[in-house]
Amino acid sequence: MIRDPKLEETADGGCSIVYRAIGHVENEFDEPAPPSEIRAVESRIVLDLSLTEGLKGLEPGRQVMVVFCFHRSQGFDLLQHPRGDRSRPRRGVFALRSPRRPNPIGVTMVDLVAIEGNVLYVQGLDAINGTPVLDLKPA
Repeated sequence: MIRDPKLEETADGGCSIVYRAIGHVENEFDEPAPPSEIRAVESRIVLDLSLTEGLKGLEPGRQVMVVFCFHRSQGFDLLQHPRGDRSRPRRGVFALRSPRRPNPIGVTMVDLVAIEGNVLYVQGLDAINGTPVLDLKPA
């Protein structure tokens, strides 16, 4: 069962938020690869069965924003070379789409190819197999 996000105060007076995944990504990429390669394949988003009714109104041929967790990302640097290319000047993490972020959240606009029950077939998703999906929003 999906629950509301849990808010917890941290020792430094900040806030920690715990979300539950609404589903996960399935595709042929078990390891990180260049985003252009991953976006080129069709991926499946398998939604929690209890949320299937929430897909009503989404239509193939439209675009959907997928919010997901970079679940394999470890740590971050505030300044990074774009795509790890040391020949390019470092930029701030908020000026990049790097998975190495303070909150490892990714957002990608995808083309919705088909919906079968609780499974969405999408093109253009730059997330690897097993990636937790946090939310879907129409474009």
